[in-house]
Amino acid sequence: MEAVSYLTRQHRELEELLEKAVECQDPAQRRELFSRAADHLAVHLESEEQVLYPAVKTSGTQDILLESLEEHLSLKRLMTDLMELDPTAQTYEPKLKVLKEQSEHHHGEEEDDLFPKIEKLLSLERRTELAKEMDDLQQRMNTQKAPRKAVIGETDAAAPL
Repeated sequence: MEAVSYLTRQHRELEELLEKAVECQDPAQRRELFSRAADHLAVHLESEEQVLYPAVKTSGTQDILLESLEEHLSLKRLMTDLMELDPTAQTYEPKLKVLKEQSEHHHGEEEDDLFPKIEKLLSLERRTELAKEMDDLQQRMNTQKAPRKAVIGETDAAAPL
């Protein structure tokens, strides 16, 4: 699998998990669904920041990459807020909905703007290599307990490009 397909598939999985979490009315189950989505989102963001974005940084992609990193920061802040909130708190559901909406917006921008540029910039072979590198990183991160907790220390500023 190549990088664009790999990430697009993950976008749909994340959107489905967040939708289930938003729709869930049981606080304990909602927390579990959010935790699964946050783990998935954390490793996804990290693989984009560490592998994909540096590989596609050019003058033609720099603006969109910088904007994407700011969106990642916003997502990390929301995840951190939600990890600290009780799922019965009045603000839990609205924050969860905003996380879902911002994730979908971010996915749309990547798929509409960044991914077509990547497909023009990089060969299928290079995109396949990047997908493997991202998958390897994600597999390593998933061996950690609660990879979502790594974003707690990443909420002061966007990751560097």
